[in-house]
Formats: sequence, structure tokens, C-alpha cells
Amino acid sequence: MTKSSQIRDIAAIDLGSNSFHMVVARVVDQGLQMISRHRQRVRLGAGLKGQKYLDDDAIERGLECLAMFAERLQDFEQDSVRIAATHTLRQASNAHIFLLRAREVMPFPIEIIPGVEEARLIYLGVAHTQPESDSKLVVDIGGGSTEIIIGSGFEPELVNSKQMGCVSYTQQYFAKDKISPKHFAKAILAAEQKMESIAYHYKKKGWDIAFGSSGTIKTIRDVLVGMGYEDGLITSKRLDKLINTLCQWHSVDEISLSGLTSERQPVFPAGVAILTAVLASLKVDEMHVSEGALREGLLFQMEESFQRSDIRMRTTENLASKHAVDLEHAEKIKKQATHFLQQIHNELGIKKQSELFDLLEWGALLHEVGLSISLQGFHRHSAYILRHTFMPGFNREQQTVLATLVRFQRKSLKLHEMEELTLFKKKHIISLIRILRLAILLHGQRNNEPLPSLELCIDGPQWSLVSQDKAWLESNKLLHADLTTEQKYWRNAGWDLHF
Repeated sequence: MTKSSQIRDIAAIDLGSNSFHMVVARVVDQGLQMISRHRQRVRLGAGLKGQKYLDDDAIERGLECLAMFAERLQDFEQDSVRIAATHTLRQASNAHIFLLRAREVMPFPIEIIPGVEEARLIYLGVAHTQPESDSKLVVDIGGGSTEIIIGSGFEPELVNSKQMGCVSYTQQYFAKDKISPKHFAKAILAAEQKMESIAYHYKKKGWDIAFGSSGTIKTIRDVLVGMGYEDGLITSKRLDKLINTLCQWHSVDEISLSGLTSERQPVFPAGVAILTAVLASLKVDEMHVSEGALREGLLFQMEESFQRSDIRMRTTENLASKHAVDLEHAEKIKKQATHFLQQIHNELGIKKQSELFDLLEWGALLHEVGLSISLQGFHRHSAYILRHTFMPGFNREQQTVLATLVRFQRKSLKLHEMEELTLFKKKHIISLIRILRLAILLHGQRNNEPLPSLELCIDGPQWSLVSQDKAWLESNKLLHADLTTEQKYWRNAGWDLHF
């Protein structure tokens, strides 16, 4: 491999509740060189109104920032940019509107990632940018949520995301920019209540060193340095001193502290309150500040995927093992489904390298996870597990697609229950559902009898199973009956199956 082929620019964008961040890096051999960082205060979370509806002004601010970032990414390949949206777009009831409009200004897909996936990526970003330690606690305070993780090396072990952030807490506890000991006491107590359910487990597990990441914690560090604490360590006593100092002012816009920027100032008291509660709840002696965060985690995961096995396959295998899936049977379904998709992907308008192939394989491997709950309605149980389980490496829409595939693997096709998608086309997911159903049905008897060579063909609206063995169904009346029943399900859904 030539040196030029080893060099590649990649970028990661973090769509946070307060600011949008972009970091650009160069992959050289097996390392990353940071090239540039860009940050724009967007205040997306401030636009989340009643019924969790994102208002037009916030959407416009977000789109303007994305258009600006897109200028920097004009020459980037599709697989060299990853964009992750966090708390505000997780919460927004009209997030799909933002994502559809974003397509007009940003030519790269935007993923809405679950809170626990955000936490995992934050840990990865910190772990890759800090000296090695046996175990570490990582805390990241964002605009809408706070992530708390304990891990060793590059592996997170305890992962949580709590709905408390500097933007949301500013709105709730520092309304009209008022500051007082009473406001701080209410905000700290609320955050301590959020921490109550996890504090025991974290303290029991323990850690060697604690790190804080994100703009909020970095700003707290900078302000403490300005107050004379030159080592930059964050402690509970120092935070108490900072709160007393802040309460000298009656309004947020009056605050004047060295290290506090005008952009960070409006949400600073809320961030201090949240961090105070976290340190008190977990009995943290001292906290260091890490330069790595979510966007660095996105970068390093992209870089890792160049040389290492996909974390999503490890997640799939671990989930299958946890729910005692019959892996031999699941592997047969996977091979059959993949074989069918390979035969007809051109007719479906699906590219050979499309992620849809991976999603179909993962769906096939996990279609029976719901059997660990009950045989009756196991397809619904499987869908629930895949929708709500922490699946490292998967964004929210990928999990939605997997849940959709297994939800419609059998029985009647109530396709009106399908969710709206933005990263994938609905017609492609419906095609994967049809393929998976056929693969499962053909191996439904779970015996070792080999199937004849089958070809899946498409002729307009009609899908056909064709075999050179003209009598392939005559000796298997049960399979013929199952296909006939399936044909009725398809007909009720407006589909046409021939065999």
C-alpha cells in the first residue's frame, strides 16, 4: 500500500442541545491527526416547546450551522463523515422535519443516537485521548442530558444517560436568568434525585481516576483556574466556593468571571449545579478534564472500523447469546435471506455495498430473541427487545429498522404500524421484510433436509420463488401449506407471491 492510499480525511459532527461541534482529522497509517475543530452555538434545546415540538427558529439556526459545516466537507466521501444528533432531537416530536430539511443543506446522513450510545461514544473519545488507566469514571454534561460511564481501557462497563442538561436546567431552575442560593439548591436536589437510582452501583464498582468532558465541565475548570486553583482539578469544595461566588450576582447576565465566555454564560449556573450533584452523589474526590468527547469517539470508532471487526456484529452476537438464540438455525436464515437479496438487489435499487445487507443479516440473526420471553407473540417480544435494549454501535434508526424487520417476520402485515424513517427508504425496508419472511418460512421445519436451489425473481409487482426442480413442493405438503398461508398474508398487504 502506498503512503497516499493510507491517508484519508474524516470528520465527525455532534449536534448538541447547546452547540454544534465538528472535528476534522486525518487517518495516517493507524493513527489520527486532528486537523481542525469548529464550534457554533445553536441553542437547539432552547427551541423545544410544548409537546416537545422544536420551533422554527431553532430549526433555522441548526440548518444555518449545518450549511456552514457542509462547506468544509465538500470533498469528503460519504463514508468519511459521521453526524450524530443527541438529546434535543431524541426528544423532539418533529425531529423528522429537521432531518428532512437538513438533507437540503448537508449531503451526509444524520443519525439520532440513543443516550446510552452517546455515553459509550463519549467514553471512547475520552479513553483514546487520555493516558492509560486501570479504570475511569467519565462524566459529560450536555445541553439536555448528562452521561455517566465507568470503564476500563477502551471498554465501557457501566453506562447511563440522565435527562439533565445545562439548557434544560437553565429553563427549569434559573428562569428569567435569576441566580440565588435557593435556585441552586433546587437544581442540585433535582439532579441528585436523578442520580439516586445509579449512585450505589457506581460507588460499589469504583474507579481509579475521574474525568469530565464537554464544554460545560471545561468552562468550570477554566473558571476555577481563574479563581486561583491553578492545578485545574474540580472538587466539591471548589464547586461550593464557585456557587457562593456566583450568588454574589442576582442575574446570569451580570456574571463576570475569568474563563467564562459570553456564549457559555447563560447556561453556566445550571452546569455548575449538575456537576455539584454528580460529584456529591458519587463521592468523587477530584475530577480531571479530558479534551476528548463524543465527536472524538465518533472519529475513533470510524478509524477502528478500518482495521477491526464491526462493533455492531459483536453486539449482535452478544445479544443472540444473552437470549439463547438457536445460532445454527439463525445462521441458515441469514444465509438464505442474504442469498435472496443478492439475487434481486439491482431490481430493488439497493447497492451491493449498502448497509441494508448488514441490517438484513443482523435481523435474521436476532429474529428469535423474543423466544426468551414467550413463544406466543414472540415476534412482538423480539421487536420490543431490539427497540429498547442498549445496542453498542447502533443508532436509533438502525435499531428501529431491526425492530421493524423482526416485528413483521410472521403473521399479518399491519404495515400502518411502521415508523417514519429518514436514513432509509420505506420501500427498501418493506422489501427486506418480504425477504426475511420467505427465508424464515422456508426453514420453518428446522430439519436438516436441504432445500433445492431457489431463485427469487421479480416481475413488476409479482415476486416468485423458482426452482429447477419442478416437483420441489410435492414431497413437502407442510411447506406448501405454509407458503399458501403466506400468499394470503401478502395478498392482504397488496403484494403478490407466486411459487
